[in-house]
Amino acid sequence: WQFPGENVFVPSMKSARLYIFGMVSRDNVCHGFTSRQSIKEENVAEFINNFSLTITKTTFIVLDNASVHTGGLMKESIDKWKARGLYIFYLPPYSPHLNIAETLWRILKTKWIKPCHYIDTDTLFNSTNEILSGIGDRYRVNYSDVA
Repeated sequence: WQFPGENVFVPSMKSARLYIFGMVSRDNVCHGFTSRQSIKEENVAEFINNFSLTITKTTFIVLDNASVHTGGLMKESIDKWKARGLYIFYLPPYSPHLNIAETLWRILKTKWIKPCHYIDTDTLFNSTNEILSGIGDRYRVNYSDVA
């Protein structure tokens, strides 16, 4: 609400986006990266390829059907990753409720990012990166309690 004759406005600014590719386990181990540029299939494939070189046991990555997850480069790499013990599992279409990363993103946006983080783009992006780097330590999700 506002008083009669009072001018209330929100200054406009050029839009900025922070893109996030993240993988999280139920025990709050998080791997991923952020970018101010649109994330492309090559970025995802390179990240997963580098991740596949670090695993020490059979590992499954659950992905949705975003085009950056399902393109030719990703498909070409699946056999190489399988040989390293990394398996890709695609969720059925339209099933974000099966993706625990969606729970993480919801909690990140509704609980961990505070109104003061929105003061400007750099503050928001830096706060988001700080929160993401603190998952497992300062920030934890109990996946058995959330739907």
